[in-house]
Amino acid sequence: MRKLLVSLLFASLPAAAAVSEPDIQTAEKLRDQALASHQAYDLVKSLVVEVGPRLAGSENNKKAEAWAVAKLKSLGFDKVYTEALTIPTWARGTIHAEISAPYRQHLVLTALGGSVGTDAKGIDAEVVRFADIDALKAADRNAVAGKIVFIDKPMARVQNGFQYGTTVAGRAMGAIEAAKLGAKAVLIRSVGTGLSRFPHTGMMRYQDDVTKIPAAALAVPDANLVAAMLQAGKPVKLHLTMTAEPGPQTTVHNVIAEVTGSEKPDEIVLIAGHLDSWDEGQGAIDDGAGIAIAAAAGKLIKDLPKRPKRTIRVVFFAAEETGLWGGKAYVEQHKGKDLAKHVLAGESDFGADRVYRIDTRLGPEGEALRSALNKVLSPIGVDMGDNQAGGGSEVSLLPYQGVPVVSLRQDGTYYFDYHHTADDTLNKIDPAQLAQNVAAWVATVYLAAQNDSPLRPIPEGNFGE
Repeated sequence: MRKLLVSLLFASLPAAAAVSEPDIQTAEKLRDQALASHQAYDLVKSLVVEVGPRLAGSENNKKAEAWAVAKLKSLGFDKVYTEALTIPTWARGTIHAEISAPYRQHLVLTALGGSVGTDAKGIDAEVVRFADIDALKAADRNAVAGKIVFIDKPMARVQNGFQYGTTVAGRAMGAIEAAKLGAKAVLIRSVGTGLSRFPHTGMMRYQDDVTKIPAAALAVPDANLVAAMLQAGKPVKLHLTMTAEPGPQTTVHNVIAEVTGSEKPDEIVLIAGHLDSWDEGQGAIDDGAGIAIAAAAGKLIKDLPKRPKRTIRVVFFAAEETGLWGGKAYVEQHKGKDLAKHVLAGESDFGADRVYRIDTRLGPEGEALRSALNKVLSPIGVDMGDNQAGGGSEVSLLPYQGVPVVSLRQDGTYYFDYHHTADDTLNKIDPAQLAQNVAAWVATVYLAAQNDSPLRPIPEGNFGE
């Protein structure tokens, strides 16, 4: 009887909140401090001015790693360290293309990441157009052999940027499918939404049992020009020379900083960006902004009078652009017990425009955290989204290991005007919008570190972004 009375007594007590009201109030203060701070903008400005573009494995990438370690130490994180990984390298070289017939015209284009070059004489061949990668796959070999394939798929402008996933297949797989049919090279319409004459680079792929052919992206106006000539019905002939080439393997590093938790220091809340960039712009929005957001959020939490319950881990991933190498290495180096201690993870890698929505991937008891996040983030224009988040870029690899993730959706309406181009520069970042990103992230990370409800097991499904 006594045991029954005790059980009834405890059952009648209100359940402890997963996130306490004082923690919510602290998150609100952090949010407001972030909105008034220029820390993130100062960080990305420092990176752009003192280092510049950071092609994975390059000398500038090494400078960026040294910059990151020194900067994170100067911000006062409890631990700053690196984790090594080995990656393939690649050199862009030079590129030249012109239409030789029916009307001579110079073309603006860029080599795709990982592409081979031409020989010294270059390639002279007729151009054959396909609307998309599926049309190329369905083509007859006789229509393609000995020609330069032109994949002419435009990208639509949408806020969430999801059109990228439906357009990028031509860039990724075009060289493989064109070579299978005997093509000499492949050109694509740049995967972007802008109308400027800045071509968009990005990684492409080869297949071991298929001949490697050169691959490049035309600036949008130049793709329009080629398409217009083809529509006139006359054969279009093109000359292409490229000196792009693969390089040796080299060692790069994920750069990591931590704020040690006060109660559960072995449990991790991870916030990330990637340190590398393509080599033609400054790497400001992709992804200087992301690492600045992550570092600035971590710095605000570090400066609290009382440390968070769990450890905050800030990760600057290496070699994202050339194949998610830093994320893959992180999974391998932390697989098992360590990843099992990752409470939540997320990555900022979609520019610097405002966050308008937060998606999560949390277990059944994560609803209390979602409620707290909604309370703190809605005043800065962030709506609560679904529970099918992927986590972003490298972090999208973590849900496969059972790690709960968040995706803070940035307004990507204009992101693909500049993405992977020479126009990815500091002046594309609005300091106020960048500060709003930090505000959303610092509140999210802090509340996750304080949350007392289990966030696993996460829902199954597609973890890609």
